[in-house]
Amino acid sequence: MWGRQAARVAALSIIVLGLWAASPLLASQNDPRLDKLFAELKSTDNKQTADNVTAEIWSIWRYASDPVVNWMMNESQRYRTVGELDSALGGYAMIINAAPDFAEGWHKRATVYFLMGNYPASIMDIKKTVTLEPRHFGAFAGLGLIYLRLGQERAALKALERALEINPHLFGTRQKVDELREKLNGKKI
Repeated sequence: MWGRQAARVAALSIIVLGLWAASPLLASQNDPRLDKLFAELKSTDNKQTADNVTAEIWSIWRYASDPVVNWMMNESQRYRTVGELDSALGGYAMIINAAPDFAEGWHKRATVYFLMGNYPASIMDIKKTVTLEPRHFGAFAGLGLIYLRLGQERAALKALERALEINPHLFGTRQKVDELREKLNGKKI
């Protein structure tokens, strides 16, 4: 099984290296629509509007103006969905090599590292994600989950609170923040 996966990743590498040099990449986190969407996200009290805006932000983050990178993102996601995490990891690594300023490539690889239980690598990729896109609420929420798994509740609370500052409409995150605040009540945070 590993042989087939490695062959697919190698073939993908050849395609990427051949096509990547010909097309410039606009990092999706620099999309001019995002500022307006984040402002709308903070100003709305309407759940449906917040859900729609959040979905639009995710859609922009996932899209690179480079069709090869988009294809690689789709293939890597397909591997991740079917549980071929090594292939997904290899695909996201190629995306990062081809487009190191594309925040979502780093975020997706962080997710795969998380699924593999490699929390230190996931944290490193999350830090790169939020360096490139400081408003990446998904990365901060993921960081909070990692810190929870590591038993670092104060660090988890800080990361989850940051996610909520950016997107106050993350219901599950809000619940976890409330639980952590209650649990840590009276302790210096």
